[in-house]
Amino acid sequence: MIYISEEQSAALVTHELAYDAVRRALVAAGSQHSRIFPAVLGRAHQADNTFSVKSGSMEGLVGVKVGSFWSGNPARGLPRHNSSIMLLDQDTGRLAAVIEAGRVNAYRTAACDAVAADHLARAQSRVLAIFGAGNQATFEVQALARIRPIDTVLVVARPSPRRDAFIANLRATGLEARAALPEEAVRAADIVVTATPSRAPLFEAGWVRPGTHVASMGSDAPGKQELPTELFAHARLFCDLVAQSVQIGDFQHIHPQIDSGALMVTPIGAVIEKQAPGRRSDGEITVFDSSGISLQDLCMADALIRAQAAQH
Repeated sequence: MIYISEEQSAALVTHELAYDAVRRALVAAGSQHSRIFPAVLGRAHQADNTFSVKSGSMEGLVGVKVGSFWSGNPARGLPRHNSSIMLLDQDTGRLAAVIEAGRVNAYRTAACDAVAADHLARAQSRVLAIFGAGNQATFEVQALARIRPIDTVLVVARPSPRRDAFIANLRATGLEARAALPEEAVRAADIVVTATPSRAPLFEAGWVRPGTHVASMGSDAPGKQELPTELFAHARLFCDLVAQSVQIGDFQHIHPQIDSGALMVTPIGAVIEKQAPGRRSDGEITVFDSSGISLQDLCMADALIRAQAAQH
């Protein structure tokens, strides 16, 4: 059995590796040979400690990812978010690999944002508005700056030392970064990314300019919401997996309209495969809802195993 520790996987992962692995997963999600099963969301005895189990299979890969959020970990010098991926042997069902993937998960989530933006954001997008200044926000900015000429980052988050450190770190990489109020940030942005645990819309639909690309990256459980539903009628809608997006993603709030056909949602994998159009004009508003699918984790695990093998 292959075992890759948290320290090893963190040393192996790159934005390039994550982008390629996630792109492969998003394409596979549309294949008749792939299966993605409903996410299991659970709580530990202490109610603010939560976990999720996502499972699936595709050609060559089958397994599960267990993600956890343990609120008291920072006091122990540990990250709140942790992740473990388990691959099963296709022939025997026994464990083939265990990969600790806490840091890897942040790369994986940001890569999904980047793959979608590569097909949906305008080519000359330079101003990024990001809601949230937590662990995930840094990875989102880095991943998007690889595929678009981002030079300005407007950070929407409550005043805190963490927010200030986030902005300082962005400036140290050469980006123009500063704190901004929600309306100012959205009105100025070419790309808007939300990476929060919000349960109410973070901005108003009327603030979004024509041509903007919007991505919800934090809605991944029932009741979570980052985007205003009024925006959806005036935008083209995309997601990683429709069946999951309408259950735990931001599109859960327009589930009836999607079921009735009043609003259409396109899987981003179909855009990658040129089975459906991505951005069609510079004036379109595009919205991408990512709740994170198991195939991303399986492909990340496979890519890490290959990367480790290449070092020996």
